[in-house]
Amino acid sequence: MDLTAIRGVLFDKDGTLLDYHATWMPANRAVAAHLSGGDAALERALLVRGGWLPEVDRVASGSPLAAGDLADIVAVWGDLLPPEMTADPDALAARIDALFIAHCAPTPVCDLAALFDALKARGLALGVATADSEAGARASLGPFAALERLDFLAGYDSGHGSKPGPGQAVAFCAATGLAPSEILVVGDNAHDVAMARAAGAGAAVGVLTGASDRAALEALADAVFEDVRFLLDRAWTIEPIRKTTP
Repeated sequence: MDLTAIRGVLFDKDGTLLDYHATWMPANRAVAAHLSGGDAALERALLVRGGWLPEVDRVASGSPLAAGDLADIVAVWGDLLPPEMTADPDALAARIDALFIAHCAPTPVCDLAALFDALKARGLALGVATADSEAGARASLGPFAALERLDFLAGYDSGHGSKPGPGQAVAFCAATGLAPSEILVVGDNAHDVAMARAAGAGAAVGVLTGASDRAALEALADAVFEDVRFLLDRAWTIEPIRKTTP
């Protein structure tokens, strides 16, 4: 692919700009502990249902905790929680969102401000599309002087739909005046690649700072790199034959 055609980069957040397990496993545990009310068995059940793999202490790729939005998490936890807690799903989602924001320990994979400045200096438009809420995204990226360097930010609740649908990528194009073929999507799981394909993005690249392993991403993405710092290397390439999602 001719990379000179790329004029914008749309990043996933968790597992891409932020190291997933360092950022979210403490929060996953804290939220499950709070909702369980001290019931250790329920706490473990919530984590496992969400995608936690206790034998390796990691979250499975594509699981609700790794790739889902709050609605997905509420859906898989609902039958484990007491009826009085699940009677109002919207209230439960808001409660869980507030807990995640309070307990999130955002751990960037690199100096995000420096990365964004380097990319902006090349004339690239920058955006973030996340399965997190918009408030959660702002809370977790704000401490790293990242927000003011973005041209676009959308969460699942920003009005553009959620992944793997194309809405967030389409909205990024609308906000920046770019054609879908002019954007590169960078993410850590299948939902990110599927969003890119659905929107007609120029390319979809995977990184290994999330819940997906190399083999899983190589089966879907146009290229796979260790982390987002590949963008600082002007020598990186993408094979000209694009893969398609199943």
